[in-house]
Amino acid sequence: MESIAEKFLYASRWLLAPIYLGLSAGLLILGIKFFQEVIHVMPLIFETKETDLVLIILGLIDLSLVGGLIVMVMLSGYENFVSTIDIKEGDEKLSWLGKMDAGSLKQKVAASIVAISSIHLLKIFMNAHTYEYDQLKWFVIIHMTFVLSAIGMAYVDRLNRY
Repeated sequence: MESIAEKFLYASRWLLAPIYLGLSAGLLILGIKFFQEVIHVMPLIFETKETDLVLIILGLIDLSLVGGLIVMVMLSGYENFVSTIDIKEGDEKLSWLGKMDAGSLKQKVAASIVAISSIHLLKIFMNAHTYEYDQLKWFVIIHMTFVLSAIGMAYVDRLNRY
């Protein structure tokens, strides 16, 4: 009975595979949104103020960081929790694929969230005159919470390695 339960539990990891496939659909949607923004700004490029253009570019950088985060979670999560990704010798292979354990993935996700939050905060500060002081204070507090969480997770992971 125990052996059957263990085999069933181990096989249930395949329930994650459709979720990782769904993330690839999310990546496609994000790519469409990215190019929608590029197409939207192209006719206005000569009329757009420099500050507004920087904000638009920061938004594009933000989308690219989220895209990288999706790829990292999708591929590394699949490798860690479902099955090894078999790539033929000579085919292009990401250098980190197969080398990132769950702890490393968690740290990279936390670092990505901090980077994304930093870009959002920079965009907000570039338009600081449109926000109330309390709103700005809360944006900084939330960002610092992400930063401290990432540092805390890295510290705990380091303690677990020794």
